[in-house]
Amino acid sequence: MNLRFSAFGPGKVILLGEHGVVYGHPALAAPISRGMRAWAEPAESTTLEIPTGLTEAQQEVLQRAFARAAKKTRHPNVSVHLESDLPLSMGLGSSGALSVAVSRVLLEAQLGKPAPAKAVEALAFDMEKEFHGTPSGVDHTTSARGTLLLYRKAHGVEVKAKKPVKILVAMVGPRSSTKLTVGALRERQKRWPARYRRVFDSIGRLVLDGAAAARAGDLEALGDVMNMNHGLLSALGLSSPPIEEMVYRLRAMGALGAKLTGAGGDGGAVIGLFREPEPSVMKLRQQGVDCFASQLAGPRTL
Repeated sequence: MNLRFSAFGPGKVILLGEHGVVYGHPALAAPISRGMRAWAEPAESTTLEIPTGLTEAQQEVLQRAFARAAKKTRHPNVSVHLESDLPLSMGLGSSGALSVAVSRVLLEAQLGKPAPAKAVEALAFDMEKEFHGTPSGVDHTTSARGTLLLYRKAHGVEVKAKKPVKILVAMVGPRSSTKLTVGALRERQKRWPARYRRVFDSIGRLVLDGAAAARAGDLEALGDVMNMNHGLLSALGLSSPPIEEMVYRLRAMGALGAKLTGAGGDGGAVIGLFREPEPSVMKLRQQGVDCFASQLAGPRTL
């Protein structure tokens, strides 16, 4: 066998609805242009080349996830390599992107042809369980399908946007682990369940409003919903001074809406909805901000 298999798993942003998925509420999620690439070449055994720069703990969980996927695909005797342009541990779905890319190449090596979409999602979900224990499923599903999704309770429905939905993604520095952020929120939610339920209900309604705005091509309405969503996330204790500073910075640069994406906490990523984000990307990069633009949905423009 002299075949070489390759696959790409895009990262993701939560446009609306962080954390609510865990409690049965919807989220609006989308793939981004950056992600994880995997390629596999014939070998005497099934192995994974561990990328440099990972901590010992990250290497161990990656090996466990890979071993789980290799076993499921009956060890197709390939050497798998990884390459990423996606910032890690920033709430951009890096583990989901990796799981999708690796699942695709292992399944293709096993089957000798492109793998069915459902098989990719199922295997990627198995890998995600090693990374996150009880994942919501939104990360790997969004990455595998590559479309804007209204996601709830392990079920995603594509949202077709009438106009291009373009964002700027800005990194605001390292953040604490998702488990710590989610755990602290869970404790507060347990202590005052009725109060927190009302907030999550409000976020859930905003998600539906945002999906409707995207379908209608009403970018101003979508931006307004994003701003309101961020305010509620801040009320839940998920924001921080670095995140708030970047949110208001993007709004001052003309963003129709700006908010944290992912788990939040003391760092991570902030997204801003722009009609044309590239000029703002250039300005922020000149100021030393790590950022990039990505189109999430809608007609592609030249």
